Amino acid sequence: MACVLDAYAIVALALDEPAAGKVEQLLHSDEGSRLSAANLAEAAERLWRVKGFDPEELRRGFDVLASEVVEVVSVGYALAWRAAELRNRHYRRKDSALSLADCIALATAIEGGHRLATGDPPLLAAARAEGIDVVELK
Repeated sequence: MACVLDAYAIVALALDEPAAGKVEQLLHSDEGSRLSAANLAEAAERLWRVKGFDPEELRRGFDVLASEVVEVVSVGYALAWRAAELRNRHYRRKDSALSLADCIALATAIEGGHRLATGDPPLLAAARAEGIDVVELK
């Protein structure tokens, strides 16, 4: 079963955080890995704006990731609608700050029948509530 990665996973890999080893394993597993275009954008934006990565180097790294390692999933109408439904069901401002990009990752997993890899607590909770098999990144 393939695994959908969220932005948390990609940022952890880029910053060599404790979850990086597990993300590396998922990226190179025989089952394959998926990343929605929205989560790719979220990870790139965070690494560029917040962490100060050089945009040209970052782009080269993401080019390799998207062309050789992970399948990038487009966000079409059905996926976007499913993400909106999920956010409506699980977002609570004070205790479940689930982003729209998180919901796109979750919708990608649901639509494809895949597992979801994240360390984001609100996304983990929503995935479990939806009956999705999760790979918890720590």
